[in-house]
Amino acid sequence: MEKDFFEELQEQLKALKQRQGGGMEKDLSGKILAGMIGLFAVMFFLSAYFIVRPGEVAVKTRLGKIVDSYDEGIHFKAPFLEDITRFSIQIQRADIKSQAFSKDLQTMNTHLVVNHRIQKDTVVSIFRNLGPNYVNSIVDPTVQEIFKSIAAKFSAEKIIGEREDLVAEINRECKERLKTKEIIVTDISVVDLDFTDQFLKAVEDKQVAEQQAKMAEKLVEKSKKEAESQIAKAKGEAESLRLQREQVTSQMIELRKVEAQLKAIEKWNGVLPQYTGGEAVPFISVGAKTR
Repeated sequence: MEKDFFEELQEQLKALKQRQGGGMEKDLSGKILAGMIGLFAVMFFLSAYFIVRPGEVAVKTRLGKIVDSYDEGIHFKAPFLEDITRFSIQIQRADIKSQAFSKDLQTMNTHLVVNHRIQKDTVVSIFRNLGPNYVNSIVDPTVQEIFKSIAAKFSAEKIIGEREDLVAEINRECKERLKTKEIIVTDISVVDLDFTDQFLKAVEDKQVAEQQAKMAEKLVEKSKKEAESQIAKAKGEAESLRLQREQVTSQMIELRKVEAQLKAIEKWNGVLPQYTGGEAVPFISVGAKTR
């Protein structure tokens, strides 16, 4: 069995006594004792104070009973009788992994990040009711329960396409629930959300089919519009012809005859036609010269 420190020290003192006599032993023992007393005094003095860093709040207990909470700075405590437990009031990150089922019974594995904090005014209450390990005892199970209940309201396809709706509802519910426990949730993010490979492949195939159907629908719509345009054009031409036919009246025919006669007059060379015949119409030779 190995010798402890004091046994080895006694053996060394005996050896020195044998070599140098009893006076040397007393002198060395006195120095060692004085050093130990001084070391103990320094340790006692240092243990009588504690420092609270910025962003922290400390809770002091005396023999297991809560005394008070303390802000940042240096404070006194009774050595060996009082203990200090520190809490951060800064925003803390809690990583929570959960597994849940969607409305259509698809399995999904999720990684949630919960950013939260506590207030210095409620530190004593949290220490008394929840304990220092409140993340594992309260935050983790509460968030998991809420996530599973909300995920069951959404189909897997909707969760993939409209994840922000799921996240918004989780945030709203968790903030309300944990606020009653004096824990302030600032934000919850879904950083990872995985379904089975078979389901993801089925969703991908469905999306491709929907895109192809939309493209075919657009082509049909385009062809339909082109056909309607051609029909409208043909109707316009037919209407124009109909109007032109309606405009050919008897008056227009007479007008056309007058226009034809005017054109003939413009082309006349000044020679009248010669007529021979009955007594009623005398023969006049316009072209003969008078003597």
